[in-house]
Amino acid sequence: MSNQKQEQPSMQVFEQLESEVRSYCRSFTTVFHKAQNARLWDTNGKEYIDFFAGAGALNYGHNNSGIKQKLIDYLLEDGVTHSLDMATQAKETFLSRFQNLILKPRGLDYKIMFPGPTGTNSVESAMKIARKVTGRTEIISFTNAFHGMSLGSLSATGNQFKRKGAGVYLPYATFMPYDGYFGQSVNTAAYMEKLLDDPGSGVEIPAAVILETVQGEGGLNAASDEWLREIERICRERDIMLIVDDVQMGCGRTGTFFSFEDAGINPDIVCLSKSIGGFGLPMALTLIKPEYDIWNPGEHNGTFRGNNLGFVAASEALDYWVDSDFEPQIARKANMIRRSLEQMLLVHPGVDAEIRGKGLIQGIAFAEPELASELCTEAFKRGIIMETSGPRDEVAKLMPPLTIEQELLERGLRVVREAMNEMMEQKQKSAPELQLQT
Repeated sequence: MSNQKQEQPSMQVFEQLESEVRSYCRSFTTVFHKAQNARLWDTNGKEYIDFFAGAGALNYGHNNSGIKQKLIDYLLEDGVTHSLDMATQAKETFLSRFQNLILKPRGLDYKIMFPGPTGTNSVESAMKIARKVTGRTEIISFTNAFHGMSLGSLSATGNQFKRKGAGVYLPYATFMPYDGYFGQSVNTAAYMEKLLDDPGSGVEIPAAVILETVQGEGGLNAASDEWLREIERICRERDIMLIVDDVQMGCGRTGTFFSFEDAGINPDIVCLSKSIGGFGLPMALTLIKPEYDIWNPGEHNGTFRGNNLGFVAASEALDYWVDSDFEPQIARKANMIRRSLEQMLLVHPGVDAEIRGKGLIQGIAFAEPELASELCTEAFKRGIIMETSGPRDEVAKLMPPLTIEQELLERGLRVVREAMNEMMEQKQKSAPELQLQT
């Protein structure tokens, strides 16, 4: 990373012309120019290590060379780019490869729906088909859940700030405590089961239960395999459809292609987006067990379901899952991150914090929420792009591309540790009575 003292690129155009709704560019205050795998450069040529990965949309990195070449070849051959949901060769290739390389080896049987290009499109379609199949209206979601920003998805999202943005009442969702919400001594699956079976609880049998196996935006809360299996059992015994929102945690983020593989559960519906597009291209899938695929033609529609560039990129990205060493590589990098985070807390025993997450989405949850933002800010000054998550933005989150080079990951983790040291040193200077050890 460059140590040159240069004036930061101006954000004036964005401040003057772009809506106040912009968010990430308020934290990452530079103008980016180019990117390759896990590195970006701004217009001054300063290099940044990407521990953000497009909020999980860039699992295979920026400008992945193999995927990029496939896209270039397709465009030079005048391949179809937009096609609504018409049949194209690009879509045929993707469907066949996804079936043969992802679903069949895992013993999964799903019909593949293209609901629209974003994660919230997938969630909306999942909840609609669950209601259509069951004839019920309620959806059970969980504390700190995040499922998207359109009204249906937002109704199942727990974050108060995001819900307020809707401007209307958000009905038809019942919230239950996520695994560990009351601490490890309380079985929240049993709590939910009791309420479902008690005719005096006021809780209706829902159309579906929707969950994330790891709550990315909710603070990196990771459900145990046992809890996930309990939730599946509860659903099966009551004819409730189980939806796993794998928009951010799918495509290898937790170590396996689907985040629920280690738990051995078999959801009725799976939502995928973000990195399923392979190259950061807009694309989403809703995977539906065949017996529940009762849509009438056109009943869920959208102009941009036929993103053929997404099909081309996604098809090529699936090659990573043919490589027998890909998952072990993810596991090794995940261990590197875990060890580095443990070292950070070991060096600063006065910090009230814990490590959360799984695979290549891990972070530190601070009891003083502002420390997470301060750490991300200090890291950005040193050329690291990382963000916060959690209802109070209390988690400093690391989620690099799965393809990040080991040397670059080690270097980035070292810089984050340096940022932590600097932050705590400044904290001690400003409040020496805290006696924080550095």
